[in-house]
Amino acid sequence: MIPYVRRKQILEEVEKKEIVYVEELAKMVKNASLSTIRRDLKTLAEEGQIELLRGGGVRIKEDAYETPIRTKELINVEKKDQIAKFAASLVNDGDVIYIDSGTTVYEMIKYLKQKNIKLVTTNTKVLHDIEDAKFTCIVVGGEVTKSLASIAGPLTETELSSMFFDKAFLGASGYSLISGINTHDLKEAKKKEIVKNNSNETYVLVDSSKANKTTFCKAFDIKDCIIITDESNEILEKNAKYFVAT
Repeated sequence: MIPYVRRKQILEEVEKKEIVYVEELAKMVKNASLSTIRRDLKTLAEEGQIELLRGGGVRIKEDAYETPIRTKELINVEKKDQIAKFAASLVNDGDVIYIDSGTTVYEMIKYLKQKNIKLVTTNTKVLHDIEDAKFTCIVVGGEVTKSLASIAGPLTETELSSMFFDKAFLGASGYSLISGINTHDLKEAKKKEIVKNNSNETYVLVDSSKANKTTFCKAFDIKDCIIITDESNEILEKNAKYFVAT
């Protein structure tokens, strides 16, 4: 197994749990010795993607806000693409839509390029993919958080407050019945709340690793949106409107 694939598997496993131990990872990654796993972990730690703990523990490295987008891009890639493709199928020609920051929502862009829509975004990565797109793109101003590829803050909130959308597609750090749709960052939470209030339909794109996960800030209740994910669960079945992407 090539190192990139092995490290991708390691990141996906670490993302599922608060702390994972080296021995667990060695059992999970096929034909990988403890020494190989330790080398991979050292590389990931040097890249700032994980944190090594005393006693052999490993966890995703989080700054004051959220897991950096460079790490997120390697986690649950297939699920995110599946969710994004389904979400994009809900967009019709003529729609005015909002695309949030976040890796899952960003994956929608390649499926939207041939649609005649107006797309408003605070996701800086979208700028890399608009050259051959049919859609009209508006990038909202504000403070750029490079590690999240996101634009947020007071200026962003002011601009978004005067915009209205047919459909909004949001990301999240987690969701639960009590903490609702949540995120690590106050500015991101406020941005999501404004967009939700100004949208006819609000969709939140989250893979199954985000289920029953609580982070710092609640943006809004899960009943106030439609969740698009890859697996059903009891929280969704009893408390939310949702789609399982197929």
